Amino acid sequence: MRLTILLLALSVFQLNAQSQTDLSYYLLQNISYDTNIPTPESIIGHPVGEWHITHDKLVQYMQALAKTSNRITIETRGKTFEDRPLLLLTITSPKNHNNLETIRETHIASTENNAVNTNGMPIVVYQGFSIHGNEPSGSNAALLVAYYLAAAQSQDVKDLLDNTVILLDPSYNPDGLQRFAYWANTNKNSNLNPDPNDREYREVWPGGRTNHYWFDMNRDWLPVQLPESRARIASFHKWLPNILTDHHEMGTNSSFFFQPGIPSRTHPLTPKLNQELTKRIGNYHAKALDKIGSLYYTEESFDDFYYGKGSTFPDINGSIGILFEQASSRGHIQESDNGIITFPFTIRNQFTAALSTLEAAQGMREELLQYQHDFYKNARTEAFKENEKALVFGDEKDAAKTFHLAEILERQHIDFHELKEDFTSNGKQYKKGYAYIIPKNQKNTRLINAMFEKRTTFRDSLFYDVSAWTFPLAFGVDYSEVITTSKAGAKVETLKMPDGLVSSKSDYAYLMQWHEYYAPKALNAILDKGLRAKVGMQPFNINGKDYDYGTILIPIQNQRLSPDALYTFLQGIAKNSHIKIDAVNTGLTEGIDLGSSQFRALEQPTVAMIVGDGIRSYDAGEIWHLFDQRYDMTLTKLDTRSLDRSDLSRYNTIIIPSGSLTGSANNKLKRWVQDGGTLIGYRSALNWLNSNEFIKLDLKKMTLTANAISFEQRGDFRGAQVIGGAIFEADLDRSHPINFGYKNDKIALFRNNAMFINADKQSYNNPIQYTKNPLLSGYISKPNLDSLALTVPYKSVGLGQGRVVAFTDNTNFRAFWYGTNKLLMNAIFFREEL
Repeated sequence: MRLTILLLALSVFQLNAQSQTDLSYYLLQNISYDTNIPTPESIIGHPVGEWHITHDKLVQYMQALAKTSNRITIETRGKTFEDRPLLLLTITSPKNHNNLETIRETHIASTENNAVNTNGMPIVVYQGFSIHGNEPSGSNAALLVAYYLAAAQSQDVKDLLDNTVILLDPSYNPDGLQRFAYWANTNKNSNLNPDPNDREYREVWPGGRTNHYWFDMNRDWLPVQLPESRARIASFHKWLPNILTDHHEMGTNSSFFFQPGIPSRTHPLTPKLNQELTKRIGNYHAKALDKIGSLYYTEESFDDFYYGKGSTFPDINGSIGILFEQASSRGHIQESDNGIITFPFTIRNQFTAALSTLEAAQGMREELLQYQHDFYKNARTEAFKENEKALVFGDEKDAAKTFHLAEILERQHIDFHELKEDFTSNGKQYKKGYAYIIPKNQKNTRLINAMFEKRTTFRDSLFYDVSAWTFPLAFGVDYSEVITTSKAGAKVETLKMPDGLVSSKSDYAYLMQWHEYYAPKALNAILDKGLRAKVGMQPFNINGKDYDYGTILIPIQNQRLSPDALYTFLQGIAKNSHIKIDAVNTGLTEGIDLGSSQFRALEQPTVAMIVGDGIRSYDAGEIWHLFDQRYDMTLTKLDTRSLDRSDLSRYNTIIIPSGSLTGSANNKLKRWVQDGGTLIGYRSALNWLNSNEFIKLDLKKMTLTANAISFEQRGDFRGAQVIGGAIFEADLDRSHPINFGYKNDKIALFRNNAMFINADKQSYNNPIQYTKNPLLSGYISKPNLDSLALTVPYKSVGLGQGRVVAFTDNTNFRAFWYGTNKLLMNAIFFREEL
């Protein structure tokens, strides 16, 4: 009997779910709509919410709206890695469209002048959807938002458009949205099934959350490393919106969240008024959600600390960032603690929040415009007090890393200058072309502070994301905050990557220093051509020039190319890799001669990486991106499901990103290592390697006892022991091949785990070791900090004829941790010498 009732109830829910896809379910019904404006269904071929919108159909509809509505213009700002267009719709009244550039210029001027007249001045709102592709209710709601704003004929909507410029970004993550839509649609049942065990709600690895290279793009607003982010940040700085919204989804058993988040977890550089205004905007959301009977909450989770997230980035740029989190159906209909949740229901909540945002913008227009004006006016006052102060950053031996950090500054509209001349500060040499100066007295001085600060004290001990991101530490460049603008030369108007070159033609040999960021790219191309190359294990001097550990030697003798052809080939390599290659005409040096046994022959790397179930996709994607986009190196992705059937003899190096393996892969991989392969493991993969006896790690055991901690406090107590992401200092033995290419004897490492390996008794086996007081920036509990001191983040041991290399930390974090990328490259190219 109970089963019959349940089946009957499900039938009713299925009928209701089907009927919910009618436009009347979503739209306000007390107004008329222009029949000349195409409805979503008339273009995409199905009602909103009946199927998950694919990106191609989303684009098709937005283009159709722009063709038929004089309220909408559309632009393509770039493409994703999968060549999908990055759209932006500008929605406002026809009158404003005719004067749009003047409106934009006036808006920007209000952030640069000491007075502003907000009377009649439109407010700018940036509304963005579904940066996580498998949180699709946002992008599906974007169809409705665009239609409503194009077609609604009420006076309220006309007034809204007269007073607002809306920048609508219908899909922050086109590649991820397409991937998830395919999954949800191909697994949809005609008879909708809310059973959470159904395949529809269990998407396969890596899922649709991420972009093509499996990055979480909602962490890239500040580093701006991905094409989607670059387009978005360019639009942000072009307009400086007053409000930016970021529509997400969360667990199915939740309800609906809108900011502010937990007050104690707001970054100290964010003005208090920002959070007060966010809370007042929240009243509009509450009223709108109350009206349709949807549950919600606020100020109980999430935070506004890391400025690399979409809802927090605006806060350091004079805007109000707002996060929306909708309980996800993860498909078309699913059981939850709050009853059956349907996909149309999730879309309606997102649509409602989008409209309540616009209502708030209209109601608080003058106040929000004034807030933004005051934000920049106060920032100018702060900057003026530091009128002659400046920062300098650079690496005298690596122009590429310096360039890429400057590239971020350029994208974030931060001014910087060439050096007037070379100089030394705090014992570090700064050289023209290899360093830049940032004056503190400029418009975005607060953003500079956010990017360069080192912070080790906090109001709260819990973080939703990382607690540190100090950019010069991430890039591994020298920097100083105690210089003056007197050392600055011309302002950089057009940033250029340094040119590469070969000094001259040689009939004896060529030398390439290993310091430059793109040296691995060059070496890989040389070895891939079948050319001989060697690595110098000791420093030397030739022709009055010092060559450091890791210098690459390309002899003329016994090469497959003639001397002339080799010279031409190396010229192309130097140009493409932006490095300098020196010609030498003698093997006699001060130090190891070029014919010495201290130059070791190198073998072309053939590298595979294990991906799939059990492997953390973020970490795998970062490595894939590093190989494919930075170093032009071929990387084979071996899926865990087919590892048993793969011919591992094709590879001399295999990488296991954070994660673990199951099944018979253990024995197969171990035989491969014993036969001469190099296995590189990261983070949690070390536990798997240790337990399966690939490597023996002396791990510190942590014990933590809760004293005077209540049941209610237990979650916060445990959370305070989490290393969510902080930066730590380690000593380097620069003579060890794992550290070739580093000029300093210390390195900044990013860490977000509590795996601590005791140092080896033999000091030469500890080429990287955390210092006694290692914390540089970020949060770590006192017990964890004490445990971390003097431990090692790197271990390398032989196994048969091969080698196992272990890294406790992520050396490739989020594509902007340039400073430690070379550790992985060293483990690959110099694997025989470790």
